[in-house]
Amino acid sequence: MAYEEEGPRGERLQKILAQAGIASRRAAEVLILEGHVQVNGKTVTELGTRAVLGRDHVRVDGKLIHGRETERYFMLNKPRGYVTTLSDPEGRPTVLELLGQDAQKKRFGEHKDMPRLYPVGRLDYLSEGLLLMTNDGALANRLSKAAAGVQKTYLVKVSGSPSDEVVEQLRQGIMIDRGRLNEVRSGRRDRVLTQPAKIDRVRGGENPWFEVTLTEGRNRQLRKMFEEVGHHVEKIRRIGYGALTLDVPPGSFRELSGGEVQALERAAAGKKVERKKVLPEAATLKKPVPPRRPGRKSSASKKTSGPRHR
Repeated sequence: MAYEEEGPRGERLQKILAQAGIASRRAAEVLILEGHVQVNGKTVTELGTRAVLGRDHVRVDGKLIHGRETERYFMLNKPRGYVTTLSDPEGRPTVLELLGQDAQKKRFGEHKDMPRLYPVGRLDYLSEGLLLMTNDGALANRLSKAAAGVQKTYLVKVSGSPSDEVVEQLRQGIMIDRGRLNEVRSGRRDRVLTQPAKIDRVRGGENPWFEVTLTEGRNRQLRKMFEEVGHHVEKIRRIGYGALTLDVPPGSFRELSGGEVQALERAAAGKKVERKKVLPEAATLKKPVPPRRPGRKSSASKKTSGPRHR
């Protein structure tokens, strides 16, 4: 049979299934192992099996796969309180719910369905901001590789006010725990030195805000960096990814333009890209509310207060 010829030929079945939008590569491997996939009429259960669409007939539970999905790219503004996974064993809301049928119909019409999308990188449950969603697995993998050095920019609010010396220490690189917070491996803490980061204080006070740009994406890296120097991170909002700048409200999404996709390709190839100079509202801090002057009543209290009785 065609797919049994010697030497590598065609693409692995799990990749074909993923590109067709059937499932993620990992889920596709399960489908293959469980006997749901047929090539040229024969059930295949070996993960190394290859095929060529257009010549070989690949079916999943009898349904013929015609080809790969059109690649689509979206920017999502993830709100706090959503997990960046396709499903959650704890039952917490996922980012896919923000791209559900109701949201799709509102933006693209009643009969316009989007492909199966996957997040590029992660934002933890308490973080918010710019998240890329796509079905282009090849680009997603290139963007996620540390060697690409894609810049990711965040607004970070911390408790307490780090000194200039502490901030400079974070800029140069600092030792943090690798992996999950408080994780111990083989009876010892596994430590790693962070790459140099660009850090600017954008709002002062007792709980200042910083704009931080990283070229790596370790597990909960920002929280670990500031915790390491004694400052708890209260809020994180990602506002930039490569040349992209967050420009949609929380919980909303939009499709990227062709030029924006090309800019992501350049960033994934390690080439320099530039973000917008003027930041959209979603990527800026709200103006602080000025403190109320003592002794002055608000207009609401004046309206509700009645006449005095002697």
